[in-house]
Amino acid sequence: MEKKLAVQDLFMRFGDKTVLDHLSFDVQKGEFLSLLGPSGCGKTTILRILVGLQAPTSGKIFKDDQEITGLAPDKRGMGIVFQNYALFQNMTVLGNVEYALKLRKDLKPRSREIALQLIEQVGLTEHKDKKPGRLSGGQQQRVAIARTLALNPDILLFDEPMSALDVANRLTLRDEIKRIQREYHSTILYITHDQEEAFALSDRIMVMGNGRIHQLDTPQNIIDHPADEYVEEFVIRNLNKKIESLMKYRKPE
Repeated sequence: MEKKLAVQDLFMRFGDKTVLDHLSFDVQKGEFLSLLGPSGCGKTTILRILVGLQAPTSGKIFKDDQEITGLAPDKRGMGIVFQNYALFQNMTVLGNVEYALKLRKDLKPRSREIALQLIEQVGLTEHKDKKPGRLSGGQQQRVAIARTLALNPDILLFDEPMSALDVANRLTLRDEIKRIQREYHSTILYITHDQEEAFALSDRIMVMGNGRIHQLDTPQNIIDHPADEYVEEFVIRNLNKKIESLMKYRKPE
């Protein structure tokens, strides 16, 4: 497969605290890679560095074999979907999706057309004139996804996008994200603390703890060959507990 992103020896320190401890990994074009770990393990810091919202203490980032470590966020060809939606509350669904398009001279003439098409693709046409406060959490997250897709980024980054949603909305949005990946051939980096979510969505999973990568592998290989006790405990046992919990709510055949 073609390499889309390469991270080399990424190190991040806040004061005397090491947040990322010399991480190196690659992401293939069209891959769905989940960064799985507990709160405070450094996964969101990686995302912020990749998209250009934070500068690393040291290390390099390459996209399509070109170094982008020092580039501004709008020059990186990446789009980010935040867990808190980050929508403009005074704008309608259409206004939110169209906003970034209007700032681009090449896209401004077609901004309304593009925005309406994306709103239709995420199933929100009937809500296009509503403001975010009148939408459910799942609907707001779909607006955020449509807005991110508007500029056609070749890498999509998701920061815990389902953490505030109920089970039904999470399952619906999970299907939506996989459909978007297939339709747009997107490369996706997905941050989550949820083992079941990571295993359901990912081509590969990067298991993190305390600023380190414990294992980067396919879901099946992680289950069959956990790299260490941390992976065994945080991933396998917790995944089994979640599955057992879900099985309790199954109706008898």
